[in-house]
Formats: sequence, structure tokens, C-alpha cells
Amino acid sequence: MTTINAVRCKLLALLLCSLSAAAPGFAADRGHEQQVRRLMAAFNAQDADAMAALLHADIEWFNVRGDKISTEARGRTALRDGMSDYFKSCPSCRSKLARLIHSGQRVSAVEIASWESKTGRRSQRSLSVYEFEQGLIRRVYYFPVEP
Repeated sequence: MTTINAVRCKLLALLLCSLSAAAPGFAADRGHEQQVRRLMAAFNAQDADAMAALLHADIEWFNVRGDKISTEARGRTALRDGMSDYFKSCPSCRSKLARLIHSGQRVSAVEIASWESKTGRRSQRSLSVYEFEQGLIRRVYYFPVEP
């Protein structure tokens, strides 16, 4: 039985290696996922400069509500400055990634934000989509918050 499990493990490893070699986008997808994780770590460290380093110079950050899309920020400097102000107004704000799905040039995430309020710890979740260009985050789409 042990020999069969060892053979299965080797076959699985070979299959995974061949999939990543056969699909060059797979490695890029994983890289994009890591970029989103780094962005979240920079957010949680409340480091707007570290966040900006992961963003395309022409970043566009959108809020999506039904059939309306509003622009939260346009351009790396505007986003960095906006995040700096946000961190000052909410020093307890943190966020974690509950799920990530990557496909090509996009990573979708379920994010859970939390913060301290006058009545205690609060949290909310939302869906976000990160779009990549030249290895940097080019567009972010945030969908309505869910309790």
C-alpha cells in the first residue's frame, strides 16, 4: 500500500509540473495571486507606499453597485494619498483574503474587512477583482459590501 501511495504522489507531482510547463499562464496566475497577497499585507501594515509599489502608474480603482461604476481613485499617487488619509481615519482597519481565484490577467477575491467601532469589533465582506498589466495591478473592481 505504501508503494502505491508513493507512486501516486510521484505521478501527481509530474502531472502538476507538466501542467505548469504546458500552460505558461499558470505561473503568471500564481504570481498575480501573490501580488494580491502582498497588497493585502501592505494594507494591513497600513503602508501606502508599499501598496503603491504594487500598482501600475495608471491604476484605476472602481466601486461597482448594480449598473453603476464610480471611480475611487485614478493614478498611483492619488491612490497612495487616499490610502494614507484612510489609514489615519481608521487605524484599526484590517482585511483578510477569504478566497482567491485566478484566471489569466485577473484575480478575484472575497475579502473580509474588520475594524474597531464604538460598539466593538465590526466586519464586512465584499468581492473584489484585480486586473493586471505588465505584472502590476492595473484595475481594481470592488463590489457592494455584504454583512
